[in-house]
This record gives sequence, C-alpha cells and structure tokens, in this order.
Amino acid sequence: MHYRKLAFTSAVAAAMALTAGAASASHSWNGYHWARTSNPFTLKVVDSVTPTWDSTFQDALSHWGQSTILDFNVAASDDSGKTRRRCPMVTGQMRVCNNTYGRNGWLGLATIGLDNQGHIDQGTAQMNDSYSEYWTQEEMNHVMCQETGHVFGLAHTSEDGSSQNTCMDYSTSSTSQWPNQHDYDELQTIYSHTDSYNSYDDSTGGGGGGGGGGGKPCNAPPGKGCNKFGARSPTPLGLLVHATDRYQIWVANRPDGGLWVSHVLLAPANGNAH
Repeated sequence: MHYRKLAFTSAVAAAMALTAGAASASHSWNGYHWARTSNPFTLKVVDSVTPTWDSTFQDALSHWGQSTILDFNVAASDDSGKTRRRCPMVTGQMRVCNNTYGRNGWLGLATIGLDNQGHIDQGTAQMNDSYSEYWTQEEMNHVMCQETGHVFGLAHTSEDGSSQNTCMDYSTSSTSQWPNQHDYDELQTIYSHTDSYNSYDDSTGGGGGGGGGGGKPCNAPPGKGCNKFGARSPTPLGLLVHATDRYQIWVANRPDGGLWVSHVLLAPANGNAH
C-alpha cells in the first residue's frame, strides 16, 4: 500500500478500511514492508533491553532470521534507563526496548514509521515490565516475537485465542512462542517484489530513501493526549483507528508526509491471559 501526501483524515479512513481484514486469509499487516532493491536484506537492530530480556531478544532474532528474507545485524546496544523509557526511533533500523512504562493498559507496543511512499523506514518494539506478574518465560517469548513480527509487516494469524502454533496468534499455548513455517511463507509473499530504493539502513548513508522520518516529540504527560498509554515515547500515538478487546491500532501524521502506525497489545483484564 502506498501513502503519498494524503490529508490525515484520508489516511485514517484508509487505515480503518484495511485493519478490519488484516488477520483474515493472510496475516500481512496491510502490506506494510521495508523497501529494498534485493532479497534477502539485513536489518540493523538496536538492543535496548535489560539482561532480563537479553536471551529472549536474541532468541527472537534467531527464530525470525530463519526466514529466507530477513537477516539481522545488532548494530548497537543502549539499555540506559532514559533510552529504554523513550525508546526513540532510528531511521532505517529497528529498536527493541523494555521498561516499566506503567500499568497503563498495554503489554507490548510495536510502532512503525511509514515514509511518503508507504514503506516502513523505522520501527520500535516495546515490552512493558509494569506487568511483571504476567511475564513467564513462555509469554516473554510470545510477546517479544509478536511485537518484532509486527515491525516486519506481519499481523495476527488468529485473534480468538486458538493456537496456530505461532507467536503471531493470541494463544497462551506453549506452542505459540515462536514463528512457524506459515510466518516465513507470509514474509516471502510480502517481500516477493523488490523496490526502487532501500528504506532500511544499508550502510550507504542510511535508509529512508523515499522520505525519512522525524516526528514531533510527544510531550504530553503519561495517560494524556498522544501519550495516552504512558510510553513516554517521542513518537505520538495519534488517533485510534481500530480496536478489539485484545489490541488497538493508532495512526499519526509525520511532518514529511508519512505516517506513524502503532499496534498495541492490550494487557489482560485478569492478569494471566490475553
């Protein structure tokens, strides 16, 4: 899908029309993908997780790296409290963070930046340690794998709680911790064509060839305005365009004509299931 310089209301209407079917026959997230001129491509990842999450982070990259499309380079490590709290975007790269973001309603938050050609040009995946009672190792694996999967352009395989034996479902089954072959096949489909530029950081001067990021900082207090979920992120959530009892999707305008799109995994009402 290609977003050019649409009015924000048009962009939101388009997002609302697409999100309703995002997890039906396939589980592409509206066709969102990183632009690249060849396959496979190597995505740089910034490690902003604490030691508690290190092995989960590494295992998630290892499993996703079994795809024939994706390779990873952990390009930097910054797990300072300030960085993890804000989890700032890096153009052309993915950053993964954990922090105690507050009991604000969400367990995991995946945000992607779309350039003015509609391609992902940056992304973050955040895990909320304020729900520490929820974090068994199996659920840490599940949520880490799912949030990073969203940054690659994947939606859910199912949303009814049934196990599809993948982290991209909503099951609490022990078989739903990591990607399965269907996820790898879906990535192959999403990335089957190539593009005229690289929106990822290809070490030739950065990514974002179709129009880089640069959103206004979100200075609202936790629980207010663009910071409704208390992420204290420089990336605004914007407007809610889709919601279920399990997740929400938010869209915000970028000054360069692109969009911020956030996928929120809601915390369980009973504290032990989602």
